[in-house]
Amino acid sequence: MSTVPMRAATEPSFQTTLLVRDSCLCLHAQRAARALARRFDLALKPAGISSGQFSLLMSLNRPKPPSLSSVAALLAMDRTTLTANLKPLERRGLVEIALDQADKRVRLLSLTPAGHAVLAAAVPIWRELHAAIEAELSDPGRLRAELNVLSEWNG
Repeated sequence: MSTVPMRAATEPSFQTTLLVRDSCLCLHAQRAARALARRFDLALKPAGISSGQFSLLMSLNRPKPPSLSSVAALLAMDRTTLTANLKPLERRGLVEIALDQADKRVRLLSLTPAGHAVLAAAVPIWRELHAAIEAELSDPGRLRAELNVLSEWNG
């Protein structure tokens, strides 16, 4: 038996392709996310980090080291992906990963002094670009609220 799925009796029409292109929320969100990431990646290059690394480092900028699980939840990442994203930051000496002394199964994440210095260089860049992007939008607060509604879904 073939492992290739059988084709539907009728393939989607070109009109369906145009409908998806023009109305698919997932497609539009992905395109917007990639465009935003490119803008922030370019702007943050002088600080030596990408937009994803900025978000990750910022999520560790807390009074007490957060757990790997809590950071994964905040960033809507699975633990494996977060661990892979932490490795280059740990190799660069920007992040430390330690076992929680109260529960050896829990890993705690913290910024090193070098990590704090990278964030200190990156935040003014982020502020400037973020303000410029918000100025381009008609209602950034509403967009943020709508995106938060979409990110609440966890099915």
